[in-house]
Amino acid sequence: MLAELPEREAAGEIAVIYDEIRRLCGVPYVSSIQRHLATRPGWLPWVWSALRPAFESGRAQTTAWRVAEALQPPSLAPVSREALRVWGVDAVAEASIAAVCASFIRVSPINLVLAGMLRRLLAGERPRGPRAGATGWMPPAPLGPLPAMRDAAALPPAERAVLASLGTTMGDEPFVPGLYRLLAGWPGFLAHVATVLRPYFDDAATQAAFCRLVDAIDAEVPRVFAALPALRAIPAVPPRDEFPGVIAALDTYRVTSPQMVVFGLMIRRALPAPSPSADGR
Repeated sequence: MLAELPEREAAGEIAVIYDEIRRLCGVPYVSSIQRHLATRPGWLPWVWSALRPAFESGRAQTTAWRVAEALQPPSLAPVSREALRVWGVDAVAEASIAAVCASFIRVSPINLVLAGMLRRLLAGERPRGPRAGATGWMPPAPLGPLPAMRDAAALPPAERAVLASLGTTMGDEPFVPGLYRLLAGWPGFLAHVATVLRPYFDDAATQAAFCRLVDAIDAEVPRVFAALPALRAIPAVPPRDEFPGVIAALDTYRVTSPQMVVFGLMIRRALPAPSPSADGR
């Protein structure tokens, strides 16, 4: 798997940045793109120092969400609540799966905006906007609770193979997006997801939905980047010889992030409607 710094191992400045990312994105976890940058000395502090104002103002997030809301992905066959119970998904787990999907629908388009701005930094562009004042923007409440992300290496061989079937490669390393690693706690449900989603990986209409999302984000990134205030004292630029490795990672996320939005929507919409609470509300 691609190198990542787990949230439980973050300390010092990285832990502070992780906390800010969770709060500003309204999700209870840090995405793999940031966890990967954290394994490269100096990278996450440099990136976050330059791009943080776009997240503090909410401009990056609201732009990403507006674009994602316009998507109309294909529909999967509905999953009955009885089928979920056969797969070992009880009511609590059902709510957790819905939260997993909602989290990726929320955070993956944000990651595309972040990656687009980072590419501009790596190309030598620098923002020239005015110093930002208080905007009054407040991030949404975090979604959750979410299950633990499963370690693929610790899974039984059959489960590991199902999980791998939903992955890709980054360079020469296998990469499985976090959506599937979180769903791996329910092997029967994940096997169903792998079976019904696999044809859509190469489906023309679904590929077109991926492209529409990426193209729409790409069209918005220059505006978000231009509004960033001019850089002052930020950490030193990381070594240029590491740029190709980071760009290769961004290229992979450019493929997997739109999948997380589209497939997250498809999985969530196939789930049964939430049950009314016991008091009828």
